[in-house]
Amino acid sequence: MRVACVQLGVDGGAVTANVDRALDRVRAAAEAGADVVVLPELFDVGYFAFDSYARAAESVAGDRLSRFSAAAADEDIHVLAGTIVEDLSASAADGVDVPTTDGLANTAVLFDRTGDRRLVYRKRHLFGYGSEETDRMVPGESTPTVEIDGVRVGVTTCYDLRFPEQFRGLVDAGVDCALVPSAWPYPRVEHWRTLGRARAIENLTYVATVNGSGTFDEDALCGRTTVYDPWGTTLASAGDEPTTVTANVDPDRVAAVREEFPALRDRR
Repeated sequence: MRVACVQLGVDGGAVTANVDRALDRVRAAAEAGADVVVLPELFDVGYFAFDSYARAAESVAGDRLSRFSAAAADEDIHVLAGTIVEDLSASAADGVDVPTTDGLANTAVLFDRTGDRRLVYRKRHLFGYGSEETDRMVPGESTPTVEIDGVRVGVTTCYDLRFPEQFRGLVDAGVDCALVPSAWPYPRVEHWRTLGRARAIENLTYVATVNGSGTFDEDALCGRTTVYDPWGTTLASAGDEPTTVTANVDPDRVAAVREEFPALRDRR
């Protein structure tokens, strides 16, 4: 499975421009032969545009994500629109299962090749260090997985990288690849590199860390989108400018590495 990780340039609060730019990148990745396209965290509004969250919030069945559903079907590609600000009450009104019917969530949605919504993941670990996310968002309660093109994938978001037990749960669910939409800022670049690689090494799985690019007042995203293989080897990576990183994910490779180095069997 060919994974395209879009390191999108995000303008704070500029929802229409960000969404149009993201859709253009999805179509370009499809034309280049990708099977699944992954967008970064809060690619529509920008992570640090806190005052724009309520204005930008929509149902996961709303018009904005419907454009990505249509793009997935038109281009015959899987799209992880990950993430947007979800209006939980609007989602509930649209018949979507929600953890609560009030508030906002930091939500990733995976559409398959037919445009069907296959996975909804709401960020479980909300970031409070110099951030307003914990004040404005409701945490998710589960980490679902889904099989696409013969690959079992799971989704986590940004700060989740610091919680290895969540990734152990993905391994127990049979995941071959973890997709991690993020809005990781400077100056914690070394944490970004180390944590993504560590999650791959300790779980013997592919990990695709997909960051944004851009500056928001005093904050700037560090980019460095990277795909790691089950040994923690870097398959593809970027600097801090907008680009698309691509790599192949092979579930047989995961099985072979785990057979050769059966560390997961030694858990106690």
